[in-house]
Amino acid sequence: MGMELDSSHLLVSESSQTASKKSKKKRKREKERDDGAAASQLQIEPTINEQPRLDVKLELVNNQVDKTPPVVGYFPSGYNPHKTNDINDAQEPILPLAAPPSVKLYRNAQRAKVEKSSSEKNEKGRTSERLELVVSPNGSNVEFVGNSYKGEAMAAQLCTYALGVLDKATQTLKIMPIAGNKILRLEPKLRGSLAADKEHANFENGEITAEQRAARIRQLNVQYGPKKSIIQDKKMQALRKGDDPLSQKDLGRKIENAPINKDALESTSGHSARNIPPYNSSAITPQEAYPLDGIILTGEWDFLEDIYKILQVGGEVASNAYPTFVCNRIQKLREIQDEVEKKRLSCIFSYITHLIKFKDQHSMDGVASARNHQFPSIIRQKFFEMFNPETRRLSVDKIDLLISYVLVLTLYADDFRTFPADVSNDLRMNPATVKSHYRNLGCKMEREKNKYLVTLSVPLEFPQPKRKFRKR
Repeated sequence: MGMELDSSHLLVSESSQTASKKSKKKRKREKERDDGAAASQLQIEPTINEQPRLDVKLELVNNQVDKTPPVVGYFPSGYNPHKTNDINDAQEPILPLAAPPSVKLYRNAQRAKVEKSSSEKNEKGRTSERLELVVSPNGSNVEFVGNSYKGEAMAAQLCTYALGVLDKATQTLKIMPIAGNKILRLEPKLRGSLAADKEHANFENGEITAEQRAARIRQLNVQYGPKKSIIQDKKMQALRKGDDPLSQKDLGRKIENAPINKDALESTSGHSARNIPPYNSSAITPQEAYPLDGIILTGEWDFLEDIYKILQVGGEVASNAYPTFVCNRIQKLREIQDEVEKKRLSCIFSYITHLIKFKDQHSMDGVASARNHQFPSIIRQKFFEMFNPETRRLSVDKIDLLISYVLVLTLYADDFRTFPADVSNDLRMNPATVKSHYRNLGCKMEREKNKYLVTLSVPLEFPQPKRKFRKR
């Protein structure tokens, strides 16, 4: 017996059975095969925007000191310096062409010299270059200024910039560093608002005067310095008011209206001849004979408090840091109950110390004792103006003048009755020579307890020069 089946029925049943038995992995494999065929078909068809590949030679250009590297900047305002070129490329320009903007680059001349010498030893010297780029559009009051030393250029930079230039003719790509290793931000500014021409000239020359440098340091000190430095700067400014033209004008007006004391003028006319501090020969008290304000100026007292501060904390005065005259009178200072008088006398002792140490620094036999001595800047400057040391030595006249200042202050320290033994030791002089200096100040000598006592009597009587008689 035979059985016949419909062929169409057989095919449908087989296909439905086959589709149901297909696994997921098989369907995934077929899908990947179809996607690969489609991708290969796309690669065969050439694209319209594809650029031809170039095999280029890479060349690194090192920075050269005698040449300025390329300067790179950008305009955050949206200004396009090549706008005139776009119009020029058009077939029918609507507006007349404008001239391209002028570009100027300014460098600090002194910094460039320093960099030139330092770059031979240290490659980092190049990055300290200060640049300023100015782009000035033609016919506009606005100019675009960018610099490498302030603003955005001062932000932290963790990379190095370079510029690549491709030469298609030679198929060479040149990589070169940019100026200052900075991308300059060109900000719009009005011309003349910051006196650009003057600033650019100063920036290019890199030269500032001593007054300008001092003013900048003073401004930084006031803004960021400690309180002690600010107070000291104010005191220095008060002492420098004599250099102010307005102060000089007011002083001249006051001098013209002030009465003239002829007696005092005659008495002070011999100051330079006698080589002694300013004095008043018609004084009726020892304090008026040699005014203390003429020796220690008002603005100097605040810089002479070193001994007073040591006593305030109960410390000991080092014998190797202060003269014997001062050390022998420290106990006298401790016994003074009046704080104002104690502070005044302490400042006098400090001034005596500075005078003696200044003499030692500029003499042959006392340099070692004054090697580590610290002078307040205002005192040191005053001493250099008063005594004018030639190189490392003081002249004989200036030494005599310094000794006279020391001896007058010793009179103040001992109530105008002093023994010259210890100050003679500090000045490294013979006691007889010191006595002659005291006599030149108008002092007199007395014998007390087998010692010479120096006193100052008023009115002042100076020794008359001895007349020389010719021998017959």
